[in-house]
Amino acid sequence: MTAIVRRGGARLPPLALTMGEPAGISAEIALKAWLRRGDGVPTFFAIDDPARLAAASHGLGLLAPIREILRPEEASFVFPEALPVIALRLAAPAVPSRLDPLNARAVLASIDRALDYVRQGQAAAIVTNPIHKKALYDAGFRHPGHTEYLAERAGGDAAPVMMLVGGGLRVVPVTIHLPLREAIDRLSSELIVSQGRILARALVGDFGLLRGRIAVAGLNPHGGEDGTLGREEIEIIAPAVERLRAEGVDAIGPLPPDTLFHAGARPRYHAWLCMYHDQALIPLKTLDFERGVNVTLGLPFVRTSPDHGTALAIAGTGQASEASLVAALMLAGEMAARRALSSPEVAV
Repeated sequence: MTAIVRRGGARLPPLALTMGEPAGISAEIALKAWLRRGDGVPTFFAIDDPARLAAASHGLGLLAPIREILRPEEASFVFPEALPVIALRLAAPAVPSRLDPLNARAVLASIDRALDYVRQGQAAAIVTNPIHKKALYDAGFRHPGHTEYLAERAGGDAAPVMMLVGGGLRVVPVTIHLPLREAIDRLSSELIVSQGRILARALVGDFGLLRGRIAVAGLNPHGGEDGTLGREEIEIIAPAVERLRAEGVDAIGPLPPDTLFHAGARPRYHAWLCMYHDQALIPLKTLDFERGVNVTLGLPFVRTSPDHGTALAIAGTGQASEASLVAALMLAGEMAARRALSSPEVAV
């Protein structure tokens, strides 16, 4: 079991794992992640309905005991023997593959409670299980997803940036969940610079690099061919790279996106700043589809998540892989430990 400790040997708080969509695979992967506690998975507790977790454990034959706790600090004592759970009861029984808007309130309450714990120092980080956005929308949720909701709840000047980690890559799409035409229209030097700054800080503070080198992708084929295949590289991306470099960020580009991710190029960079969603996610998912992790940079706390959805089609079948959740838990523990290093009170 990975230990996250304060100076003097006391452990940092455990990780908080949210409920996710009750009709999906979140119970199965949470239980399977706990069963891998001997593989370096840091101590975590679930904010969930103990009855649904116990039913999933029994129904899938996982033999993972569930134990209710009242406070996060109890998790470290319980974790070696059972999955610690802070109880949050569902309004309706969870049925695999069958969405029920009555349970949306509990899904959001799980996120809220995890946020409260991490802000109060009772949890070292938040790891969010996948949510089903339509089920939440039907219940009145008005945010695009976890990231925007957590940023609003964090308050202040929180500026969330989505990073995906896996297969030796750390990729950040400058524009995210937008139609491609709209993503191109939204692209600006200011947006690239703001995301590049947050990425550069995270490479040092969250990933332990002295100075991370960032590859900045072009937008057009062959990087625009000096303007013959598009002028975004000249008018938007190159000026942003110049501004980042003037601020001390080791940013290189714009670079032709079709040559950024081959085996010979990857060792040259620590992170990749891409212009749109698929430009970033296709190479990562090609290299490591099972273990990708979604990380939200720019928040005053650590948040990671598996890089997959609720998988309703296989919920309750025992086919779900816990690999991405395990990777998310381990990365959250590592990031929390590194952030602790920057505090005068804590160390690992």
